[in-house]
Amino acid sequence: MVILNINYILSIAITLFLIGVLGLVLNRKNILITLMSIELMLLAINLNFIIFSIYLDDLTGYVFVLFILTIAAAESAIGLAILTIYYRLKNNIRIDKIKNIKS
Repeated sequence: MVILNINYILSIAITLFLIGVLGLVLNRKNILITLMSIELMLLAINLNFIIFSIYLDDLTGYVFVLFILTIAAAESAIGLAILTIYYRLKNNIRIDKIKNIKS
C-alpha cells in the first residue's frame, strides 16, 4: 500500500481550484465553460474537506461534502435547464448577449 503525503493531495486540490479560477477569469464568452469552472472549484473544495477529514479522523468534512455535492448538482441542473430554454428561444448562449436582456 502506498501512503501519500498530505502535501501532494493538497497541491492537486489547489491546482484544480486554480484551473477553475482561471476558467472563470479568462472565459468571458461561453457560459457552459463558466459552469464547468464553478463545478471544478466546488470539487476542489470537496477534495480539501475529504483530505482534512481523513487527516483529522473526523466525520464533519464528509457531511460538508454531501451538502456541497447536493448544492452543486442542483446548481448544474437548474443552470443547464435555464440555458436549454434560453437557447431554444434565442439560438445563442453567449454571456455578452445574455447581459443585455432587459425583460
